Amino acid sequence: MLPQEIIRRKRDGQALAADEIGFIVRGITDGSLSDAQVGAFAMAVFLRGMTRDECVALTAAMTRSGTTLRWEGMPGPVLDKHSTGGVGDKVSLMLAPVVAACGGVVPMISGRGLGHTGGTLDKLAAIPGYRTDPDIATLRRVVREVGCAIIGQTDDLAPADRRLYSIRDVTATVESIPLITASILSKKLAEGLDGLVMDIKTGSGAFAASESMARDLAQSIVAVASGAGLPTTALITDMGQVLGITVGNALEVREAVAYLTQPRTRDARLHDVVMALATELLVLGKLAPSLAAARTKAEACLADGRAAETFARMVAALGGPTDVLARIDAHLPKAAVVRACTAARAGVVTGMDARDIGLAVVTLGGGRRRASDTIDPAVGLTDVVGIGGAVAAGDTLAVVHAADETAADTAITALRHAICIADTAPAPQPVVRARIGAEDARAEPGSAGVPPASSAKASLSPVARSAEA
Repeated sequence: MLPQEIIRRKRDGQALAADEIGFIVRGITDGSLSDAQVGAFAMAVFLRGMTRDECVALTAAMTRSGTTLRWEGMPGPVLDKHSTGGVGDKVSLMLAPVVAACGGVVPMISGRGLGHTGGTLDKLAAIPGYRTDPDIATLRRVVREVGCAIIGQTDDLAPADRRLYSIRDVTATVESIPLITASILSKKLAEGLDGLVMDIKTGSGAFAASESMARDLAQSIVAVASGAGLPTTALITDMGQVLGITVGNALEVREAVAYLTQPRTRDARLHDVVMALATELLVLGKLAPSLAAARTKAEACLADGRAAETFARMVAALGGPTDVLARIDAHLPKAAVVRACTAARAGVVTGMDARDIGLAVVTLGGGRRRASDTIDPAVGLTDVVGIGGAVAAGDTLAVVHAADETAADTAITALRHAICIADTAPAPQPVVRARIGAEDARAEPGSAGVPPASSAKASLSPVARSAEA
C-alpha cells in the first residue's frame, strides 16, 4: 500500500477499508509515516469525516497499537467512565469508590488538565505521596485488593493515539468527531473494560458548547464503542456553571472527601451527576437489574460509609496518607491569601461563564495554559454560588484562594464579570440533559463523520483537546 494513495482516497471523500486504516495506524506507530503524511491524513478525515465502519476500524487499530490490559480473576466486572472535562468536575474522585464499593472493578485511566478544564490527576497529585503513575503490577494489585485505582495513561497504552494527537494539535485538526471518538475509545478499549459510561459536557465550560454538538459526539462514541464490542452509554450533562462548589485541585479533593463523609454538605447537582453515572455503570456491569435498583445500591454504599472507606484504601494503597478521611485538612496545601468575592448588588444569579471562571483559576496558578506549566495545588475557589441563588449586596459569590493579594484582586475582578445577577430567577434546568444508549446511536453510514470544517468549527469551542485527556 502507498500512504499517499490512501490519503488521496480519503481526501476525495471515499471510504477506506479496514486494512488501509490499519496500514496508516501502523505507520503512525512505527514512524514509517512522516509527520506531513500523518497531518494530511488527519486533515482529510477532518474535512471528509468517516463512516461508522471506518471509525470502528480506526479505533480498533489504534487500540492494537500498544498493550491491551487483561483482568482475569477479578472479583467483579471491569468498568470505567470518561468525561469530556469541565470546571469543578471532581466526579471521578467519588464515582470510582462508589462503583467499587458496589462490586465493580474500576481501573480508571485519567488525564491532567489543560486550558480552563481541571484534570483528575492534578487533583490527586495534591494528596502527598499519591502515585498517579504506578507500574502495571501495582495497578493490578490495587484494583484487586481495593476495587479501584485512579492513575494516568501508561506509555504503552494506545501509542498511536499519542503521536496522532500531537500532530492534530499543531495542524488544526483537533475538532473532528471521528478523531475524538477514536482517541477516547482506543485508550478505553486498551483498558480491557466490560462497560464504559461517557459524561459528555455541554455549556459555557465545555468543549461542546451546544447540546446538539454534545449529542452528535455522544452518538458517535456509543455507536463506535458498541461496534468495537464495548457496552457503552453516554450522558449529556450541564457545564453551564461550576459543578459543585469548588474549583482548584486541593480544594476539590476536600469537597470530594466531604461528599463521601458528610451527606448534608453535598451539592445537589454534583450528587445527581455522580449517581447518574454510577447507576449506568452498575447496570452495564450487571451489578443491578435496573437503573432504579442501581441508584438504591449506590446510595446505600454512600450512606453506610463503604464508598468513603474504599476511597481511603485506594489513597493509602497508592502511597498517600492512611488517615485521609480523618485528617484531610492536615494533608492538603493551603493558599496564603483567602478573600471573598462579593456581590455588587442584590438579586438572583441568573448565569455564569464557566469557561471564564476556569480561566480565572488558571490565572491564579491552578491550571495550565501549556502542558509544561507547573500547577499550584492550593489555589482556586470555594463556596461558589449556583445559578438560581439569591444574594444581597455584599454577599459572597465565591471565596478566592490565592498565592498573593494581586492574584486575588485579578481573580475577583474576573469573577464579577463572569457571574450574572438580575432581578428575576431563571427556570431551573436539570443537570443531566439526555441519555444516549446503543439503541439511540445512529448506525447509518456517515454517522461518525462531521460536517465540513466551516460548520464543525461553529459547533466546537477551542478547547476540544481537553475532551480526550
